[in-house]
Order: sequence, then structure tokens, then C-alpha cells
Amino acid sequence: MTTAPWRDPALPAAARVDDLLSRMTLQEKTAQLYGVWVGAATDGDGVAPLQSEMTADYDWDELITHGLGQLTRSYGTSPVDPALGAQALARAQRRITAAGRFGIPAVAHEECLAGFTAWGATAYPVPLAWGATFDPPLVEEMARSIGEDLRSAGVHQGLAPVLDVVRDPRWGRVEETIGEDPYLVGTIGTAYVRGLESAGIVATLKHFAGYASSAGARNLAPVRAGVREFADVTLPPFEMALREGRPRSVMAAYNDTDGIPASADPALLTELLREQWGFTGTVVADYFGIGFLQTLHRVAGSPAEAAHAALSAGIDVELPTLKCYGKPLLEAVAAGAVPESLVDRAARRVLLQKCELGLLDEGWDPEPTGTIDLDSAANRALARRLAEESVVLLDNPDGVLPLPPDTRVAVVGPRAADALAMLGCYSFPSHVLAHHPDVPMGVEIPTVLEALRAELPDAKVTFAQGCDTSDPDPSGFEEAVARTAEADVCVAVLGDRAGLFGRGTSGEGCDVTDLRLPGVQGELLDRLVETGVPVVLVLLTGRPYALGRWQGRLAAVVQAFFPGEEGGPAVAGVLSGRVNPSGRLPVSVPQLPGGQPWTYLQPPLGLAGEVSNLDPTPLYPFGHGRSYTTFAWDSDATAAQIGTDGSYDMTVNVRNTGDREGAEVVQLYLHDPVASVTRPDVRLIGYRRVELAPGETARVTFHFDADLSAFTDRTGRRVVEPGILELRLAASSSDVRHTARLTLTGPLRVPGPERTLRCETEVSGPA
Repeated sequence: MTTAPWRDPALPAAARVDDLLSRMTLQEKTAQLYGVWVGAATDGDGVAPLQSEMTADYDWDELITHGLGQLTRSYGTSPVDPALGAQALARAQRRITAAGRFGIPAVAHEECLAGFTAWGATAYPVPLAWGATFDPPLVEEMARSIGEDLRSAGVHQGLAPVLDVVRDPRWGRVEETIGEDPYLVGTIGTAYVRGLESAGIVATLKHFAGYASSAGARNLAPVRAGVREFADVTLPPFEMALREGRPRSVMAAYNDTDGIPASADPALLTELLREQWGFTGTVVADYFGIGFLQTLHRVAGSPAEAAHAALSAGIDVELPTLKCYGKPLLEAVAAGAVPESLVDRAARRVLLQKCELGLLDEGWDPEPTGTIDLDSAANRALARRLAEESVVLLDNPDGVLPLPPDTRVAVVGPRAADALAMLGCYSFPSHVLAHHPDVPMGVEIPTVLEALRAELPDAKVTFAQGCDTSDPDPSGFEEAVARTAEADVCVAVLGDRAGLFGRGTSGEGCDVTDLRLPGVQGELLDRLVETGVPVVLVLLTGRPYALGRWQGRLAAVVQAFFPGEEGGPAVAGVLSGRVNPSGRLPVSVPQLPGGQPWTYLQPPLGLAGEVSNLDPTPLYPFGHGRSYTTFAWDSDATAAQIGTDGSYDMTVNVRNTGDREGAEVVQLYLHDPVASVTRPDVRLIGYRRVELAPGETARVTFHFDADLSAFTDRTGRRVVEPGILELRLAASSSDVRHTARLTLTGPLRVPGPERTLRCETEVSGPA
């Protein structure tokens, strides 16, 4: 029996796919362009926007006779034991391959924003916490571990990372982002892509593009960003991740920008993404995003028109259903309303990816191999390291922290004794188990209260909840005040409860009007401070909250962004001193609830000045974070002159002058005093995390390339302008330690597509 060319692994993938496409009917080709969400809720209480309205009806047995592009969230829809889930997925794949003429399996995809979204899988810290680590190698290691778990369970594609840059912290999905700076987002996000892809999992960049720039910080709202903001803030993380991480998929965003929905924008999804950036993978729709072209954006009059617009723009796969790319597309192509060439283009990309994944090989086997352990000891250790590195010590003016081992501690607050306080909205317990209240958590998640009692066994630790996270009832205040009055120190654990679409204080669809602490937590904190007992504020949140009301009134402030299943011990370790805090803010902490609904990337008119009574200066700036040790910086950086195509090395010696080991995050910022368009006063262009023993010195060298000063000019070109620049070595965006004045000489230059995106660093030491 002769093997068909498309089955021959010795042939190039392109030749195999060309042969396969030539044999397929129109219906078989369109079947490769959609996914099916088996078991999705249709009662209006789902885990995706407008899920019940947008889920299409289909007959499974009939559907799979033509093949199937993707299987949606076999693990992340309802609680299922992972081993049983893997067997069920394998059975589904066998049915799919047996039903169709060609026996092509589906690509199985899952969410993996903060770990594999499956019951019993490790719940890692959220992306905002990754940003706080300033540690790309550690994030890459985490992503590789997540990818290996996905692969062990039969999953091929992970819907992460999120590369949106925070533009307004009132937006509910801030917890899903890496931060408010495009360079930090790009470098950390690229590390995640590398890790996931190294495990053989298709990484999916999202949300392409502009989603986090929504007007009024509302979820799924219009974006009114200008051309230069879009080019210089929104797009760079995607470009870096594509060039350096080589992800194999991109997800189109829900939003429209200046009236054009991303899902119907060929300039974005084809001209920029493919023709300029050279992307060759698949573009997938965000859930129901193609149908939204008709129902929400109203740029299509029917599902068929929505399918035509999305296919033309460059979306290859409709997720998670076949509302548009199913029967409506099939009928539109048959009627001549949609060119079959568009179907062929998308199907070819899908099948090329399946070929790369081995899904076209004759011997492909869906059965899982080996034991599936999604919360191994190694995973938990990795989650602990990430959590510990992500905790930010914002303030400790009188050295109240670390806590003495035998002190009397009143632990107060609604987040102190709740395991869910550690988790973001895309963790399995928050995302799925909210619909299954009788199902156990599936993983062990120590609370801050439990962890602190274990951390300080000789301390007397009492507890009072004080209030709920968002309920306005203050009836628990008196007990909290009483416990505090009896203690040497109060640890107030406040913050967010992650949820979906208004069912939480942080998460998708949980946007806020201002940056006050949720509910009556602020009033509780006032009462605790009034006791005169030193109050250590611990925040477990998905966004920054305004803390200016308590400036100078708190003994210490500790910020943790949903630090995952090991977050309780990590926070307790910081409080006890076992962990020397090294996290740095990936987002600024505002002074006032409504005074800074923006980020640190402000041009001169966005800064404090005499023209307005509102001062947007943050209380704690981007990049800020304290330690239990001290560091001295020394640099011999001087003024220099380089060409607009030149480079410059800036070096700093960092010495641990304290009595314990610690980590410093050395940051490099660019200040452009005069440019042809307004520029951010400062912006991050490089950083390096350095771990030092007491007395040890490291020499950190930043290799600055003139390309890193490039920006989009009035004509829409990205240019390097001659003139004066200032490089600032800093411990935060406002804590500058050393500067170097650079003069760029020569002509204005337009860097090519291979321009330098990253400021490489080297560390040597002790120096």
C-alpha cells in the first residue's frame, strides 16, 4: 500500500500540506478553521463574554465527519481529574480521526495565563507578579514547566502570554498583564514564549492589539490611541516576542482602534504581522470575536459577512465555536460571496501547523504517556520562588519589618484567611470552581494567616476578619480593633477577590471607577491605624490601589500581586525576614484614587505642573521596591558622542553594603530632552537583577544601541534622531543614581526591520 504524500514525514511540510489540500472538499477545509467547546455553559453564566448567546448549535457526530480544527478547553471548562481528562481527550481525538476521511486530529488548546487552567494544576503567580520579579530566566523556567504539564495531558496550544501594556489601572484585566512599560512587558513576555515553545506547546500572543488601551478602562471598549502611541507603546512587546521568542500563534483582540475592529483589520493582521514582521503561524480569534463583528461592532450584517471580514483580514481559526466559519461561511463560499482562496489560505496555515505538531503523521497516538502530575513538588518549588521574588516591600520607614519571632501579632482583614486571595481570575479555582462550590480546591493553598503562624511559631497570632472584600458591612470593625489593641503589631491583609464580569473586584469585566480599596477596607484600615498600634499593610491585589491617604501613617507596606498557591508562605517569609524582598513595581502606585488613571510613560504635559491643581505624581513609582539590606552604586559614566547608528556601554558597580544576602534590580532609563514629537519624560530601556552576598560587588554593563532611542515621528516612520540624550541608571523611574549625557551625531536614520530591540547586559563580579 502506497502512503499518500501528505502522510510522508520525509517530505517538506509545505509539500505535504499542498497535497492534502488538493484532496479536500470545501467542507473539509472549512472544518479545519473552527473549534468546538464541548460542555460550554449555555445558561448565561459562563466563563467567556456573551457565551450563551454566541455558542452555536451542532451535532457532534455529524460535525466530525468532515474533520475539526480545534478542541476548546477540555480541562478548563469543568472540574475533572487530570488523568481522566487526558483519557477523555484521547477518546475524543480517536473519534475525530476515525470519523473523517483523512483522520486528522484536532489541536487541543487551553488557557495557561498563570499555570495550566486545570483542576489540580499548579496555580502560579499572575503575570503582574512576573513583571514584579524583573527576572526573565525564572519566568522562562516557569513557562517551560507549564508547557510540559500541558503536553503531558495532550494539549497542543496555550493561550498565553498577554502582552497588553497597562494604560489605565482601573481596567479589570491589569492582573493579566505584565506591567505598564512596553520594554518590561516585551522582555518578560518573550521569556514566557520561549519557555512554552521549548516544551513543544504553541504559544499564543494576545491580545493583538490595543486591548488594554480601552476608553474609560472598560473591558472590551473602543480604543482611541493615536498612531504613535499604538506604534511605540502597544506594538513593541509583540514585535519583540515574535522576533525573539518565535511563537506560532497570535490572537486577534476584541477591541476596535479608531473605528476599525482588530478582527477585521488586514493592515494589522496581514500587512504588519505577516508582511512586515514575517509571522508564518496561525492567527486565532479571541472567543466569539468574529461573531462580535456583527453583534457588537456592527461592521457586518450577518455571520457570513463577519466570516468574510475576518478571513480577509487574516484570522485563520474561529474560537471557540463555529458560529461564523461553519455553515455561514460554507454557504457564502458556495454562493460565490466569499472567495474559496481565502479558505485555502487559512486552511493551509492551520494544516502546516498541524504538520509541525506531528498531527498529520500516520503513527500519531493521542494516548498520554507516563503519570500526569500537574502539581509536582518541583512545580510548587518554582511557584514559591516566583512568589518570593515578586513580593514588593513598598515602605518600611522605622524598620518594623522583619517581625520579631516572639511578638504579639493581630492579623486582620478579609484576605488574611482566604486561599482565593492568592489567585487571579484565570486560575482554575477562581475561573471555574466558582460555578462548582462543592468541589474541593484541588491544590493546597496556605493562607497568609496559616503561613504566618507556621513562620512565627513562638509568636502569639490572633485573627479578625474585620469586613468582607467588597461588602459595605462594617460590623466586624470592633472585633478587629480589639484584637489590634491587644497586639504589638497589626498585619492588615487587604485587597481583591478575583472574578469574572463583575463577580469580583479584579479580573476580566471587573473594571472600577477609581482606585480606592474595594468595599470598606479603607475605612477598616483607618480604624486600625487610629489604635496607635503599628500597622503593617499587606496587599493581595490584581491592580495598584491609591495609598496616599495613609502616607506616613503605616509601619510598613507590602504589595503582592496575586502570588499564587505558594503566595501565603512567600508573604509570611517577607514578614518574618526569612525572605529578603526583591520585587519591584511593574505598575506605579497612585497617591489619589482618581488623580492618576494613567501610567508613568508621560510626556511633559502629563506631569505635575502649575497648569492644573491635580498632581498625577505616583506615591510609589514604577520600578520601586525596598530591601532588608542596602546597596551602594558607583559609576564612572561620562558624556560621550556616538553616531545615530552607534552604541555606548554604560557600567555601574553595585555593592551589597548590608549584613545579609539580597537582590538589587538595576534599571536603565532614557530621557530625551528635545525631540520632533513629544516623548515620555523617561522610559525603561534596560534592567538587570543582581543577587549579592554581604560585601559583594557586581559590575553591570548595559550595551546601549542608538536603535533603542527610536520612536515614531510625524510621518509614521520609526526614526533615530540626532541630538542630546540622557541615560539614567536608577533604582526606579524616579530614583536616579547616575547619568550619562550622549550626543547622537550624523543624519536622521530610519532603522530597518532588524533593528536592536533589547539592551543587552553583562554582569561580572565581584569587581
